[in-house]
Amino acid sequence: MSVRVLLRDYPHRAIALVTSTHALIFRHSPASTDIGPNGSLTSIQSQGSSIAPRCMVEFSLLSSTDLSDYRSLSSLPVQGTLGLITINNDVFICLVSGASRVATVRPGETVQRIHAVEFHCVNRSEYDQVLNDEVNPYHTESVAEDGFDYGQREPILEHPCLALKKLLSGGTFYYSVDFDLTSRLQDRSVDASTYDTDNHDNGLLWNSYMIEPLIKFRSRLSRHKRDALDSSRILTSAIRGFVQTIAVPSSASPIKGARSGLPSTLTLISRLSCLRAGTRFNSRGIDDDGNVANFVETETVFWHPSGLCFSYAQIRGSVPVFWEQATNLLPGQQKIQVTRSPEATQPAFDKHFEKLEIDYGAIHILNLLSESKPGEVDLSTRYRYHVAHSSLNHVAEKGASSDRQLLKETEYDFHAETKGPGGYEAASMIRRLIEDSADGFAYYMSEEIEETPDVGQQNGDRLLHRSIVVLQQEGVFRTNCLDCLDRTNLIQTIISQMAIEIFLSHRGERAAADFWMRHSSLWADNGDSLSKIYAGTGALKTSFTRHGKMSLAGAFADFRKSATRAYGRLVGQAPVHLYDPINDFVNSELGKRTHEYSSSKQISIWVGTFNLNGRTNGINSNLSAWLCPDVDASQQNPEIVAVGFQEIVELSPQQIMSTDPARRQLWETAVKRTLNENARNSGCEEYVLLRSGQLVGAALSIFVRVSVLGDIKNVEGSVKKTGMSGVAGNKGAVAIRLDYANTRMCFVTAHLAAGFANYEERNRDYRTINHGLRFQRNRSIEDHDTIIWLGDFNYRIGLGDEKVRNLIQKGDLDTLYQNDQLNLQMVGGLTFPFYSEARITFMPTYKFNNGTDEYDTSERARIPAWCDRILRKGTNLRQITYQTANLRFSDHRPVFGTFHCIVSVVNESLKDRLSHEIYNRRRLDVVGSTANAKTDETDDEDLIGYDSISPGLPPASSDRRKWWLDNGMLFDVDLESLSNYLGLPARSDIEGPSKTQVFNSQRPSNPFDPTNEPDWIEKSRVPPPAPASRQINKTVAPVAMKSPTQTHIPPISRNGLSGQIDGASSFVPNSSNVSLPPATSQHTLRKAGPPIPKKPVLLRSPSSQNSSFTIDTKATTTQAPSRVAPMNMEFPPPPRRTSTTGSRQDLYNRGAPVPTQFETLRKTRRNSDEEGPPLPPRRSESIAQPKPNLLDEGDDAFQSMSAWQALRPQ
Repeated sequence: MSVRVLLRDYPHRAIALVTSTHALIFRHSPASTDIGPNGSLTSIQSQGSSIAPRCMVEFSLLSSTDLSDYRSLSSLPVQGTLGLITINNDVFICLVSGASRVATVRPGETVQRIHAVEFHCVNRSEYDQVLNDEVNPYHTESVAEDGFDYGQREPILEHPCLALKKLLSGGTFYYSVDFDLTSRLQDRSVDASTYDTDNHDNGLLWNSYMIEPLIKFRSRLSRHKRDALDSSRILTSAIRGFVQTIAVPSSASPIKGARSGLPSTLTLISRLSCLRAGTRFNSRGIDDDGNVANFVETETVFWHPSGLCFSYAQIRGSVPVFWEQATNLLPGQQKIQVTRSPEATQPAFDKHFEKLEIDYGAIHILNLLSESKPGEVDLSTRYRYHVAHSSLNHVAEKGASSDRQLLKETEYDFHAETKGPGGYEAASMIRRLIEDSADGFAYYMSEEIEETPDVGQQNGDRLLHRSIVVLQQEGVFRTNCLDCLDRTNLIQTIISQMAIEIFLSHRGERAAADFWMRHSSLWADNGDSLSKIYAGTGALKTSFTRHGKMSLAGAFADFRKSATRAYGRLVGQAPVHLYDPINDFVNSELGKRTHEYSSSKQISIWVGTFNLNGRTNGINSNLSAWLCPDVDASQQNPEIVAVGFQEIVELSPQQIMSTDPARRQLWETAVKRTLNENARNSGCEEYVLLRSGQLVGAALSIFVRVSVLGDIKNVEGSVKKTGMSGVAGNKGAVAIRLDYANTRMCFVTAHLAAGFANYEERNRDYRTINHGLRFQRNRSIEDHDTIIWLGDFNYRIGLGDEKVRNLIQKGDLDTLYQNDQLNLQMVGGLTFPFYSEARITFMPTYKFNNGTDEYDTSERARIPAWCDRILRKGTNLRQITYQTANLRFSDHRPVFGTFHCIVSVVNESLKDRLSHEIYNRRRLDVVGSTANAKTDETDDEDLIGYDSISPGLPPASSDRRKWWLDNGMLFDVDLESLSNYLGLPARSDIEGPSKTQVFNSQRPSNPFDPTNEPDWIEKSRVPPPAPASRQINKTVAPVAMKSPTQTHIPPISRNGLSGQIDGASSFVPNSSNVSLPPATSQHTLRKAGPPIPKKPVLLRSPSSQNSSFTIDTKATTTQAPSRVAPMNMEFPPPPRRTSTTGSRQDLYNRGAPVPTQFETLRKTRRNSDEEGPPLPPRRSESIAQPKPNLLDEGDDAFQSMSAWQALRPQ
């Protein structure tokens, strides 16, 4: 699908990637703030100059996107984007402008090779027309007639991404929009529809740093938008290495099938690691994280039109020790130097191989270094030392042979072996050294099956085509020479041929010479491509050395930097942060309303395990007693049937190293036949095989009803060996995981170590399986909601043979169970922690004489035991039955259990509809606040939803939004509304000790003040209610609040006296609009302020005497009713200081305040006999004495100062 690139310059620069149905729009957002997980803005602490650039992104339908202001930025459509990169604080988007198809792994799985890319700056327009690689640097505009250039040319502006563009356009990068190209076929689901772009292996994904912001953005989208983004194929994931497919005509195909007229395909995929990339002489050995130089995973894939698919993977990499090699133009003069001691190297060595063991299983090292060259001899010696001290081999028993080690090394001097007349053909002699491991490692194989429902069933008209996994590769060869190039490539060609020959021999086929010629041609091209990458190119290195301002690394500059930096990560640089405010808000709201679109339902699961002891005579037997037991009707015809087998083949020395699927397929046919016969008799739908897996003798098959196939997805399988310390498959586990609706399930069948006293080894086997068995995306067994283990765990009963048989005859199962090793180990927390087992109500299942119900009577006389068990873990799982079936053709008895499982079901259509409603509503709320907004006033603050982070709290504030001012506008609310607006309760809801008691309002507000008042008083003592006085400070923005009497604040007046007074620290409301509280000394809610002092008469100036006044304080000193009639009390501004000379008219002319009714009021009060407010008593006087008014103006007041003496100078 082609993608158009559009640009909008005004009002905000934005770049849009447009498909036929959708548009992905980017807009740079320069800001010093970041977005928290709850949508609030938080400040970023700057670390040097490393501040994460932010880009706003929007993905929407084309029909709802206005692109009228956009113009074309690229002349030709592009294939997709590799991601975003920041250089010098500029954000660039990398687009694939040219690609060609080079491979088709399987139908519908294509691979494209990149041969052209382009970069567009999101935040600047200076680079829009800069095509420095297309401009002739040797122009002749200033060349004189004599041929010399005397002109002074201006330096051409170079695009910052020019060198990176050359690197990505070199033809060594590949991508696929159909499947995960970073994973081998075995690690991918057989269902192509389950491909998810965020499942990549970051160690092999070369644009991981660039594409990561887009992957995170994709994960936050709703399901339908995520599917739309995937189908648009805008996001691309690139690997580096080699990919090519060769068509094999039917005449040359080694497989002769029914559809032999169609050609087969042979594909080779080499994936170069980006964790320690670099060129020869500059990137050698290992780093402290266990990554090695020139690490490549190469996979050979053969596909046949019949649906048969073969895959085999092998790896190469530098010698995993710390070593360097100096550059020298003379061949053979590059000195090798080991830079760390063995003790300091071992931890990194162990990290490397422990990771390989988790990813691939057992490892066989092929060391092709010379035994005569001193430098290579030193490396081989150190290699040998670290292998011997590897942690992977410490788990082996003392004295164990090398065949029982997880890590095995074979040294093969390639040059010495190929010096003879045979030349390189003599290298094929390595076959005899590795053939045992090649047989044991096996290969991956899947095949397509057709399932036709029986006649009369509801799905009888449907033909089901499904791909199932038959075999899995269980080990890997790791090949190395000094450079891991020519010698390594030739040996890997031989190993690939050996694997295909083993695969064909198991099917009774052989390949012709024409097929092997095509195979060799592929490997030769692979070697050339990898050699070119690791050898580097002088032109690229010279370009980046010349332009030292660019510190992009990997395959350029000094080739020592990490390959991650080759994709835009400069020193101290942070990744681009993408955010979509609307979708982020929608996801947050959906998380709060999960109950609206999710539900649960109950399904039934049948689980059974059977150790067949290598027998096949029971294949045609009636298995109904085991598979279709007589249980409750709710347990019959379950949705899922999990069947586990052990010792499906005889565990001979020849069998334990390889897996033969033929025997398992016979038993699967028998199981399916029994299940469908019972389904027909019950009138139910039939079963189909979902997936199966096998590890030598252990096999696990999952059958499901046809109707539930639509509810199951992400089916994966994995195996883990534990026999012979993880090399042999006679012991180990097979696991299959799946998603049933939205519940993750995992089934594990295991065959643990045998032996009466080997319970510690069995515990160790469990830990090895539980820790080492991995699915895709590195998921473990524990990463599931429902886990069921079934199999032959081999735990015994810790009693003597005679006593056990006597207890069995008595039916004393409790005593037997109290001495059961598994029970004791689980109680002690030594194995299967947090697992549960149902109560055992059946006799021990091991060991019987074949064909009888009699326990072992042979010379060895094994003690009867419950070897075959079923364990469970999961809060949504409930076991109903736990029984055994009487099938006698093995020395074990089959065991089964039935379960009820509660699975979570998400109504995706309802979720999408709810998501759409929230999205549309949110889009209206933040209109103009998207990446495609046209308004120039849009600020980053508008991009975030300013919603409360918790119920009851106000929304977040910002420089532009102040919830307490409502954008600066006054608003009127009553106290209750204001309290609700602030998220606080309007009144306390604390209750007293009894219903007749209330809180004592006479207690002081400060709880630390001493008081004799009780906390609670009887309601009869409650004083009459009094309205509280309000005091509003000047520093608070004036807000008109509605009290119960609807009091309003008067407007401020500078000339009048009804508002706030200039220069005053507070204002008093107009008395005509305010009801004063009663002035009592006991029941006032707030302590009365001190009286206003007055100057003594002798100290007053004439002018001040004329302008002074007295305040009537009766209202504040006498007992008044609960509500006092309003009185006209207004206060003038303070008088100006004037001289004592001059007439009163002169004062008026100078601008003094004009006398008002306040002066008349003051004169009236001065002439009256009313007393002024009393002052506090002097210290020498008793409180009970009369309180003299020192500031009173009468003679009495003056006489009261007779005890005072005037202060005179000495």
